[in-house]
Amino acid sequence: MPGYPQPLIGLLLRLANQRWSTEMDAELEKLGVRALTAAHARVIPFVPPEGVSVQALATKANVRKQTMAQSVEQLIAAGLVERRPDPNDRRAWLVVLTEAGRAIRPKSHKAGGTVERAWADQLGEDRLEALRAALIELVGYDAEI
Repeated sequence: MPGYPQPLIGLLLRLANQRWSTEMDAELEKLGVRALTAAHARVIPFVPPEGVSVQALATKANVRKQTMAQSVEQLIAAGLVERRPDPNDRRAWLVVLTEAGRAIRPKSHKAGGTVERAWADQLGEDRLEALRAALIELVGYDAEI
């Protein structure tokens, strides 16, 4: 770009995310998983086996509670998550993956692994791992998620 020495990192992250999404969709399609939306990525990776509140999901995914509630409703309608009463608080509900929701995880990991291997082939394993480490540090990723 004229007048700018290099592209801003935000632009590069957005473009990398678009590439990741396109390549993931193609790999998931090969595995029979179709029509995933942002709601899937916003919810499914963050639901532990025992379930989780919408507020905790929103915090883990770094989105507003209202956004998370809408995502959960979409996935309930799709049969991928369900609400269950919280055994520790009769007024609260937990979001829990259904069998169909749990079935997406291994396919998603397999597709992601395929995309990462292709990126490692392009960048080299060391550079890809350096990118992963930098992003983990930058976003404060918690392995417990």
